[in-house]
Amino acid sequence: MPSEEKIFDISFEADGTKYTGWVNPSDKLTDSGMPASFHVVLNDISFGYVSYNNNAWTVNEDRPEELIKQVGKAIEKHYAV
Repeated sequence: MPSEEKIFDISFEADGTKYTGWVNPSDKLTDSGMPASFHVVLNDISFGYVSYNNNAWTVNEDRPEELIKQVGKAIEKHYAV
């Protein structure tokens, strides 16, 4: 069962569409201390498991590149406090 207090909300606009959703970080951490992956839900639809590999955000589902970048930026923004 995921820990509720780690989940955070995200929202952004891409290609004229407003996206809102939430992110559930994994318990597994990378060497830099960031969660290894993030389960992302956008507009009540599972976006997939997003992770940061080789200096790029990736997702395990077939999603538009621009949307993946926006999700990555929203995650980075959350951790840049």
